[in-house]
Amino acid sequence: MSMKVVFFSLTGQTRKFVDKLNMDRLELNPADPFIEIDEPFIIVTPTYDGEVKELLNDFLETGNNATHFKGIAGGGNLNFGQLFIFTAKELAETYDVPLLHQFEFQGTDDDVSKLKKAVKDLGFDNHS
Repeated sequence: MSMKVVFFSLTGQTRKFVDKLNMDRLELNPADPFIEIDEPFIIVTPTYDGEVKELLNDFLETGNNATHFKGIAGGGNLNFGQLFIFTAKELAETYDVPLLHQFEFQGTDDDVSKLKKAVKDLGFDNHS
């Protein structure tokens, strides 16, 4: 079974990372995050203020989306200090899913490999 990647990208860094994953994907639009999906997915999220968390909460609370949520990865900048990937950490805790990976900016090839391995370890394929 394949895994879908749900993501939001404000500056384009998260999108560039997700592009490198080569997995089935859904980019959330802040104007309408109320999309219902009926398949397993992970979220890749940047670290921003509460708006991103609110957008992802709206998506997760739509239909039965939360039941298909299998894990999360967070991107950001280590200069954020304690706030580095806080959006991913908070959502992992709130929805009781594993924090699969953390990366800086648009990630490296090593980051891509590590997240793909984490998805495989969940029992899912990495390709669309």
